[in-house]
Amino acid sequence: MDLTFKRKNGEIDTKIDELLETVGVHQPKIIRDMIINALKAGVSNDYPADLKLMRTTMKEMRLTSEVFGPYRSRRKVTIFGSARTQSSEPIYQKCVDFARLLVENNYMVITGGGGGIMEAGNKGATSENSFAVNIKLPFEEHTNKVMANSERTLVYKYFFNRKVAFLKEAHAIALFPGGFGTLDEAMETLTLIQTGKNPPMPLVLIDDDDSNYWEDLFQFMRNILLPRNLISGEDFGLFTITRSVQEAVDVINAFYQVYHSSRYVDGTLVIRLNQQISDAQIATLQEEFRELIKEGGSIRACGVFDQELDEPDLWDLPRLAVDFNRRNHGYLFALIRRINSFFNA
Repeated sequence: MDLTFKRKNGEIDTKIDELLETVGVHQPKIIRDMIINALKAGVSNDYPADLKLMRTTMKEMRLTSEVFGPYRSRRKVTIFGSARTQSSEPIYQKCVDFARLLVENNYMVITGGGGGIMEAGNKGATSENSFAVNIKLPFEEHTNKVMANSERTLVYKYFFNRKVAFLKEAHAIALFPGGFGTLDEAMETLTLIQTGKNPPMPLVLIDDDDSNYWEDLFQFMRNILLPRNLISGEDFGLFTITRSVQEAVDVINAFYQVYHSSRYVDGTLVIRLNQQISDAQIATLQEEFRELIKEGGSIRACGVFDQELDEPDLWDLPRLAVDFNRRNHGYLFALIRRINSFFNA
């Protein structure tokens, strides 16, 4: 049967409507599209492995939403780092201190739920302020003792679903030294932020006191990637390297001093703010950040767009509409820092 998302499926549409009404779902239009998608997959694909992947992906995304949903009002920081870090190592205790400091500043912590740095992050935050986003692996897979019995522990089959949770639910990312997995998470986070596929958020790289793990890595980028124009100089504004856990928390706090969040509406970047900025300050932004504005575009105050009505908790926030060129994301971070600077003591 040739199914369509338009209401041209006759009896099938009637049955889906009856099912939605019987169950009593939220957002029936969206759920209808999901049902149609599932039916179309069943009609067009008879390969069990493909269908199982779709089924498991939806299940894991649903569980992610169920676990994180009740805590939407609290900002969260995802902590990445090695599962092999021993509790006797100084960097382990540094992560414990960092997570504890985050909770003191009303953040929750998300980790991969395993040992090492992940355990340190959950330990510092305590289970009451933590999430564990674990993965099924042949080794290094067991949930750490802090989160073993927590209702905020998830265990994924697929890495890509786990990675979505790490970033979708986070308001900042903190990276501690680690192996291939940590470097993968670092590069993926940088790529998503650099390309604008992830909303702007603070990215802090926390180094050992007696080594230059992150500094050495980015020195390679400065010496090799930058001269070949494989990255841009502004990309180094997407992150902060520090040895101080207090500085790392200060960077995260400062990012959200005035800036609240952002989204695109018909190609326009809408920046939501925690407080109103003046016309003179907007004119300053327009002058200082002409390079990131599309030709003929502007930065201007605006109200709530119709497309934002799906986020009722944000309707009252002041807004800026930015005709962003969607290329210079390092400059976009600089714009956010400049907005925040208007209210620095």
